Amino acid sequence: MLLVDDSRDMLELLRRYMNGMGLTPFTCNNVVDAIEVLEQGPVDLVITDLNMPEVSGTQLVRYIGQHFPKIPVLVITGFPDVQVAVDVMKQGAVEFLVKPVTEAELRTAVEKVLGTNTEEVAEVPAESHGQVLGMVGRSAGMQEVYRIIERTRNNNATILVSGESGTGKEVVARAVHYNSDRSTAPFLAVNCGAIPDQLLESELFGHTKGAFTGATTNRAGFFQAADGGTLFLDEIGNATAAVQAKLLRAVQEKEVTMLGGTKPQRVNVRLISASNADLNELVRTGTFREDLYYRLNLINIHLPALRDRKEDIPLLINHFNAKYSKDMGKKPLRIPVRVMDALEAYLWPGNVRELENFIHRLVIMKDNAVAMEDLPDTMKMDSPERPGDGTLQTLAEVEKQYIQRVLESTGQNKTKAAEILGIDRKTLREKLK
Repeated sequence: MLLVDDSRDMLELLRRYMNGMGLTPFTCNNVVDAIEVLEQGPVDLVITDLNMPEVSGTQLVRYIGQHFPKIPVLVITGFPDVQVAVDVMKQGAVEFLVKPVTEAELRTAVEKVLGTNTEEVAEVPAESHGQVLGMVGRSAGMQEVYRIIERTRNNNATILVSGESGTGKEVVARAVHYNSDRSTAPFLAVNCGAIPDQLLESELFGHTKGAFTGATTNRAGFFQAADGGTLFLDEIGNATAAVQAKLLRAVQEKEVTMLGGTKPQRVNVRLISASNADLNELVRTGTFREDLYYRLNLINIHLPALRDRKEDIPLLINHFNAKYSKDMGKKPLRIPVRVMDALEAYLWPGNVRELENFIHRLVIMKDNAVAMEDLPDTMKMDSPERPGDGTLQTLAEVEKQYIQRVLESTGQNKTKAAEILGIDRKTLREKLK
């Protein structure tokens, strides 16, 4: 048992009460020391004050709820407030008492707490479960995305979708296509970064027989296959100079020429491009054509990072929970309030893709409810530091720590880490040196 209060008189009083119940508690007069005790050995119950200097008892309740969810917490405070009581109960406290406390009141509360094992389940309002244009979210950033799609879905203007890796750029492209008058025509998605440079031109525009070694027949490219519909070019920043030149002609003249061919072919294709790299920077360094950039960027749709649209996280969790549970023929998992709070507070460097994969994994591995133990430590709050111990770091030091954290979260996958960081592998290698 652990008692936490900044008043030594109160600690001594509580200790005597506990001794009278046949219990021998640890005592701490600050949160940092209390966390050290928790991490050193088993504790059956924590009784804590809320209003303490430097690090508050509220932070302690939250930390226990995330890192030691099986330890019950009893809160005692001399400053009662209904909203505060509600908040700490959501974070994991199971009893709330107001000072001064009698021995009888404390005994009753301790007996009740030690016999309590319930947890409030997070609820997402039913009216917010729906989707807009096939996407999930009601944040201001997503409302702007919906507005642009509505204004542009039924014209032929080129669209450039920007945003970090994992934000859902292909989802936006599909939303444009399937909510447009082209919805019955083909939608083709091409990852330009996944096709070798020497093959990308042939894959996009097709080739004639004998155009290169192994070209035994004429073969149409993605532009011809998407005729009448929409072609989505992801990671367009990886296109070679030759491909960029032919893309510019395709956008301007609405026609393409097969590799090895001489006769241009007319195509009616809605072109949507995307990049998680900064195309403006690529234009500045001369690796991406400025004239092509302005042609592709007639309409820009920027997808905000998930950390900038936190109000959408519960909606996305609910959506993926329902989706994958239905696929597996099981009921959606119950998600307690403090688990949901921890997931909302996490930064999600991999954005919606990371969130979707995490929920999918939970649905596979769990049967009824999600517990705090199912969350990795990286998704839980850090231990509060003792005030005065922390020192300011240089930008290089902060960058180094973040790169190391991303590498750890991707299992040292440098390609994935570079995508999350928004840099190329060469830049990542230089930083690692």
